[in-house]
Amino acid sequence: MQLTPIGIIHTPYKEKFAIPRQPGLVKQAQGEIHLCTAFADANAFRGIDAFSHLWLLFQFHQTAQRGWSPLVRPPRLGGNAKLGVFATRSTHRPNAIGLSVVENLGIEQQKGQLLLKVRGMDLMDGTPILDIKPYLPYADAIPDASGGFANTAPAPDMQVHYAAEVIPSLLKAERQSPGITDLIKQVLAQDPRPAYKKKQHETQEFGMHLGRFNIRWQVRQQESLVIEIQTV
Repeated sequence: MQLTPIGIIHTPYKEKFAIPRQPGLVKQAQGEIHLCTAFADANAFRGIDAFSHLWLLFQFHQTAQRGWSPLVRPPRLGGNAKLGVFATRSTHRPNAIGLSVVENLGIEQQKGQLLLKVRGMDLMDGTPILDIKPYLPYADAIPDASGGFANTAPAPDMQVHYAAEVIPSLLKAERQSPGITDLIKQVLAQDPRPAYKKKQHETQEFGMHLGRFNIRWQVRQQESLVIEIQTV
């Protein structure tokens, strides 16, 4: 079996750290799927504007070479309990294929390039897209379904603040990339720290590359304080 990517998605997430663990948790995140030449035919997308959401099938290209394991440690369970890989959405899968639902923002032509714009994705920048399918509410949303260990959405209970000295940099960043203020807050509200770090009580410091910026922040208890924003 051979799979040929139909395009590459570009997102604000330049590294694995801080990517939301499920789609739709960071609604401010926007991305663009750049279609490969062989599939950049507007006819292939005729009628797609009638669907508010889409399914993306993609490859976990950063972890595909690491192989898979029958048992994994879901972060939702604190990173200690083991479950079967097929009972989780782990990236370490036999065929390294992922599935995410995203909001459809429409097809655009930019400098001769056909783009599909989406929002709310949980994909790293540069992820190969294998297929796109419309989301069908009557078939894909099952109100009484059971979600196992992840039956409800995680509560974004991390409070996020900006240090006074970072405000000038934040205002500059907002002018360069409108919406970055809300994007940073939504990403950090999900508390992207490894599970074992959440058990520590001393002040911790982290960094991430988000969009065009390097962000540094400190965490103490249930509060995150953004202390630096630098343009890459």
